[in-house]
Amino acid sequence: MSPKHIVFKKDSRDKSVAVYMAKRDFVDHCDFVDPVDGVIVIDPVRLKGKKVYVMLSCTFRYGRQDMDVMGVAFRRDLFLVTRQVYPELQDKEKLIHTKIQQKLLRKLGDNAFPFFFEFPDNLPCSVALQPGLTDVGKKCAVEFELKAFCGEHKDDQTDKQSSVRLSIRKIQFSPEDRDLVPVADSTFEFLMSEKPLHVRLSLPKETFYHGELLTATVEIINSSSRNIKDLSVSVEQVTNIVLYSNDRYVKSVAKEETNDSVPSGTSLKKEYTLYPLLAHNKDRRGLALDGRLKHEDTNLASSSIVKQEVLKEVQGILVSYRVVLRMIASGEVSLEVPFRLMHPKPEPGTSDDMVFEEFKRVYLKGVVYGDDDESPTEA
Repeated sequence: MSPKHIVFKKDSRDKSVAVYMAKRDFVDHCDFVDPVDGVIVIDPVRLKGKKVYVMLSCTFRYGRQDMDVMGVAFRRDLFLVTRQVYPELQDKEKLIHTKIQQKLLRKLGDNAFPFFFEFPDNLPCSVALQPGLTDVGKKCAVEFELKAFCGEHKDDQTDKQSSVRLSIRKIQFSPEDRDLVPVADSTFEFLMSEKPLHVRLSLPKETFYHGELLTATVEIINSSSRNIKDLSVSVEQVTNIVLYSNDRYVKSVAKEETNDSVPSGTSLKKEYTLYPLLAHNKDRRGLALDGRLKHEDTNLASSSIVKQEVLKEVQGILVSYRVVLRMIASGEVSLEVPFRLMHPKPEPGTSDDMVFEEFKRVYLKGVVYGDDDESPTEA
């Protein structure tokens, strides 16, 4: 028996508007992003002649709401588009883009109307920075939201009784495996030493999955006159916050400090195992995490993959990872290799590829729903 579509439903408090969506995770495939589609059901009597609009937004929040100063909010809309859904501006058949919309419209009747949005390709994915233990309120994050509301005009002040807000996420999965093996190879020369120090740092693959052990191979040929000591290997998360300026934060999320040494004239080849995991970093303020925050079920932020041609246009939070080898040879010597930390691409679903089984109250891992609860319904 093929699985049933799980559809999310949410009504406004006055029951004038209801939103139906088949999913709330939208995948950035790099070449394109899953469109945001669904169906609005209206109650013409309760609307009292008002129009119905749907708004899709991407907001970069870089301060708490209670930090607003002199009417200036610590947030910026990276993307905002509003469309009129009812009365429809063209024939309903021309507004239907997906099979799930067709199915919902047949089921929900004449007062159901489709909506459809496409993301531009210069938006970041959903990322939030881990708060400190004493932080309260909404945190620094890139957030996506769908909002349906009623009004005489799209710019009217929204009545909460007749509006619906749904948090959604823009995510990425690991691309197809490539044969690329990350390697850094370097030679260091020292004063008063005729021969150099040769160091090689390599990883077995380019992409590691969340929760997976990471192994790094270190090869050192010390032909120099210096003694090498205090080797350490770490995984560092590099978070670029791009808004009015480009701020860069580097935090170690896994580290192995050793007593390994490589005396002059000797060599070393050794594998080091690292475990970059949020569970080991829950008290680290400012770490980038996937989605909005709930410590129990989110993870370290996935690596950001952005097309080179739009990289300069992207604002928000971009995340990357690297393995860094450090050692002491009179001064510090270091070497690094980049890698990706991501979720594997899920197996395609059957039927219309509309079912993600994790869709329940924890369907969106990392989201704190608060007042944004939903009740799944089967279509």
